[in-house]
This record gives sequence, structure tokens and C-alpha cells, in this order.
Amino acid sequence: MTTATTTATQTATDPLALIDVDHVRFYVGNAKQAAYFYAHTFGFNISQVADLTTGSRDEADYLLTQGNIRLLLTTPLSSDHPAADEIKLYGDGVKDIALTVFDAKAAYELAMKNGAVSAAEPRTLSNETGSVTVASIKTYGRAIHTFVSRTGSFALPELKKGAPFMPTFRPIESPVNDYNKAHPCGLKYVDHCVGNVEEGKMNHWVQWYEDIMGFKMFKHFDDADISTEYSALMSKVMASGNHLIKMPINEPAQGKKKSQIQEYLEWHNMTPGVQHLALRTDDELASVAELRRRGVDFLNLPDTYYDIVWDRVNKVLTENGHEAVREDHDRIKDLGILVDADDEGYLLQLFTKPLQDRPTLFFEIISRRGSQSFGKGNFKALFEALELEQERRGNL
Repeated sequence: MTTATTTATQTATDPLALIDVDHVRFYVGNAKQAAYFYAHTFGFNISQVADLTTGSRDEADYLLTQGNIRLLLTTPLSSDHPAADEIKLYGDGVKDIALTVFDAKAAYELAMKNGAVSAAEPRTLSNETGSVTVASIKTYGRAIHTFVSRTGSFALPELKKGAPFMPTFRPIESPVNDYNKAHPCGLKYVDHCVGNVEEGKMNHWVQWYEDIMGFKMFKHFDDADISTEYSALMSKVMASGNHLIKMPINEPAQGKKKSQIQEYLEWHNMTPGVQHLALRTDDELASVAELRRRGVDFLNLPDTYYDIVWDRVNKVLTENGHEAVREDHDRIKDLGILVDADDEGYLLQLFTKPLQDRPTLFFEIISRRGSQSFGKGNFKALFEALELEQERRGNL
């Protein structure tokens, strides 16, 4: 998901024209401690904080940044904060995929006119230097989308240069930031965000993104594409009009045993939610090597995967007139990275194990060399690796 160049005409005619992923908000049990996990393990800088010391009496928020990725970790400071109940029900996880727009109030009003359900009405936070307007709508399960519009010192270009996130935030210094500068992980921006929904509900939410947000279907995978001997899922990828924002939606499909989607739902209080964030890098090998060095737990693939992958990938690339995979093949194998190709090029990807004790949220690290797909050729190998982990957890 990169910043789009949107014309004034688009702005005037479509309040739902999306500029960027403004931030991804996590609800977590202890934001201060979680911040150091994501900083040390994934190379995020602990950039800003809003807490009791800045006048925030009901919650503590830590802003983590890397490239154009902004993660906002929120912890309730009282039992009556909405996050307190959610953390009890779901554990740590993604609450909000917030989207930068030109006018948050207008975007919210159009979404509501299109049939959305409100999560929070428009409000503006401001000081003498600028303002931030936010308004939220509900999407699947616990998840929401917040529309964000920014002016003055809070404008998106200024935020990318380190300006305040909102008026209540202050910058924070940490030795881990210096370490991350010297040892970068190279993560640049959010490539896509995947949601898990109940069986039979995928098409409902596909229609929701079409009707409410003006998205269109980008890719479609059925259980013939994503299955093994034991489990399967269905997936449809929704994309905004400029293909800036991509939101795959998964539902479980019938199989001999329990799918990873069903496992997620059962450990998420049978409530739909965000399954994983895919984070883009320009150098998959360097990023994965540094993340492994820092202790990131990735899924393990059998060596037999690499016995067949190169013939499959190179055949697709040659047939479509694309260059062969230029990264070192032996190094790819050593790092356990998956490779796939389509008519537009190839991609490299790797998935972490769950980021917390409940087998729910995880990250994907992805690099694209032309391909705009999602690793269809890797689905079987990936599912088999996931099933091994499910079996270890006693959830298959």
C-alpha cells in the first residue's frame, strides 16, 4: 500500500478516495512492553507516546514507525475503556486499519449513506499548528476503519518526517531506536491486510467493501487453490479503486480437519478479525536475515519445497518473458523464503508464527519483483507448514 497520487477531480467527486494507510492500531495488554517487543524484534522505532504524562487519562498510546508503516499500540488505563473488554475476549490484536483521506467527515458521511454502521462520529483534535479529524465505521467482527484527515503540522507529509501524530503525542527517545538505525530491518509499508471471517460470510463482506467503500475484487482463490489433504480455505482480495489498499478476506472451507481460519476464530472468541499484516520490503533476503537474527519465529518449510520450486517458477517467468529470480537461490533456501511467479513477475514471501501466545495475529514479509499476486503457488506448502504448527499446538 503506497501513497497514491490522487487528482483534485477525484477528491471533489469521491470523498472515499484513499491516500494511504494512516496507521494500524493494536489493542494490547501493556503498550509500553509491547512497544519494546516490536521495536527489538521487528526493527520498529518507538517514536511517540501519549499517556498520563501528556494528559491522556483513559489510554496509553505508543506510535511505532518504520519506513511508511505506523503501528499504534493502545492500552486501556481503566476497566471501563472499550479496549479492556476486547483484550479479555481476544488478546492482543489489530483493532483498526485507519485510512488517510482528504476529508474524514465527508468520507464518513458517504460511507454511512452507503450503509455503514458507525463506530465513532467525526471529531477534530487541534492546536495552533494544525488539526486531525477522525471518524470510524465498523467492518467485520471487532475490526473498524477510521478515516483520518490531517492539516498543518499534522499533515501526512509532515508526519512521515517525524511531526506529531496528534496533538496529545510527544516524541520519545529510546536506545533501541539507535540500534535499529544501525541494524535496519528494511520494512517499508503495509502491502495488504488479511481478515478472517466465519464460514459462509466471505461474500457478505466482499459485498460490504464494494457497497460501502467502493472497492472491487482483485483476486479470487477457492478451495481448489488453497487446500491440502486436511484443510482448506476460500479467499477473495478486495482493492480500492486505485489498487492502493488491498484487503483479502478469508473464510474456512470444508476439510478432513480444522483449517487455520477456524483455529483463528476459535482462539478469537469466534469473532472475525485481522489475521495478518503483510509488510513490504525491497530486499527480502536482507530483511529476513536480520529478522531471524533478532529472533523472529518464522514458519519452517520442508527442504523438498526447494526441489521443485525453481522449475515451477522459472517456467512461468520464461513463458511470460520475465527475468529469472535474481536473488541467490541457495541463500533463499537457507533463509526458508518462499518464491512464486505469475504473468507479471515474481515475489518472495515468508510468514511468521503467531506474534502472541494465542494462535491469531501474525506478519508476512513480502518483496515484489513485478508480481501483484499473493503466492498462489505456495499455498499448499504454506498450509502444510501451518498444519504442522497447528498439530504441535493440539489444534488440528
